[in-house]
Amino acid sequence: MPDPEITSTTDAETTVEAQPVREVTRDGVHYVLLGTAHVSRASVEAVKVMANSGDFDAIAVELCPARFQSLTKPQQWREMDLYRIIREKKAGLVMANLALGAYQRRIAEQFGIEPGAELKAAADAAEAQDLPIQLIDRDLATTLKRSYRAVPWYKRMIMTTGLVMGTVSSEEIDEDQIEKLKEGDILEATFTEFAAQSPELYAALITERDRFMAARLRQDNHDNAGKRILVVIGAGHLEGLEKHLSSDQLSPDTELAKLSRVPAPKRWPKLIPWLIAALVLTGFWIGFSRSPELGWQLITLWVAINGGLAALGALIARGHPLTILSAMLAAPLTSLNPAIAAGMVTGVVESWLRKPKVSDLERLREDATTVKGWFKNPATRILLVFFFSNLGSGIGTWVAGFQIFDALS
Repeated sequence: MPDPEITSTTDAETTVEAQPVREVTRDGVHYVLLGTAHVSRASVEAVKVMANSGDFDAIAVELCPARFQSLTKPQQWREMDLYRIIREKKAGLVMANLALGAYQRRIAEQFGIEPGAELKAAADAAEAQDLPIQLIDRDLATTLKRSYRAVPWYKRMIMTTGLVMGTVSSEEIDEDQIEKLKEGDILEATFTEFAAQSPELYAALITERDRFMAARLRQDNHDNAGKRILVVIGAGHLEGLEKHLSSDQLSPDTELAKLSRVPAPKRWPKLIPWLIAALVLTGFWIGFSRSPELGWQLITLWVAINGGLAALGALIARGHPLTILSAMLAAPLTSLNPAIAAGMVTGVVESWLRKPKVSDLERLREDATTVKGWFKNPATRILLVFFFSNLGSGIGTWVAGFQIFDALS
């Protein structure tokens, strides 16, 4: 249930006293760490009281630049360039961001308050008092990538499926997730089940960010001796941030560089598509060496199965007829050149044929909360075309490959 409204100064002061607060002095800078819950009106009021007290020289918040823009300028979705996103291979990241946003809207409907309202209140107070605002959290894209790489490959599909299902679920947030939200970390709450079962995932979502925020505070305030900094963070980070801010000795620049580095993917999975392409081309060569008829039969199999399943994927995503045709034509070729995915072709074609209007982008966050909305909104439909045509082409590559070698045996 939402926290009761706080209606007087006395109530607000009482609320501040009820919030977990830690104080740390490092390199002559005095930090006041205020632990909050991302779904609490009491936390919002406590932040307002402390941030507007006049006792601080700067305010730091548990946000990265991307999340800060999303929180303070939600209209930024209107400026999204899907063509560029697909071309730069960022469609998956955008889909993950939309999924997280949809999860947050479910929380807002259940609790009656937008997650992160206390962080926005801190940013607004800093602007009103002309105080520096320090964005100390790690970039969301980096955290998601490091989290994804932290778990074994066979668990990644489960994690991704859980995120997608959580996005469009109509069920209320369960008790475990509510407890995580009370602790104040939206990312951990989103991946509650997986974080509990995977120490590596927990480290990427929580522990690493504690270290990152401590290093960022030290870096941003290296010449602020004698200053007082209010640090607004989720309560789940309070203990870890206090520990690392007090005791870490590694240079903050070195620590930040280390924690911002996205581990390179293992090389052998990248070789698999090229190996498959080489085997398929070898199959064609063997077929034509036996007889032209067999060779053309194999090529027909490849085009029909690979192109057909990619086109089916585009059809499931409700792509334009020409997009479906482009999937049929492109997939057999892109599967033999893993540097280009079928989804890149179909996504670009769909975005060209059905370019989203400003009104579509304005509805994006709301539409992303339901399955119907994902298929209805032209912007999310482009992302679905990208995803499903890639999925169809990937399945088609394996199925057609086995059919080819079965025909040769």
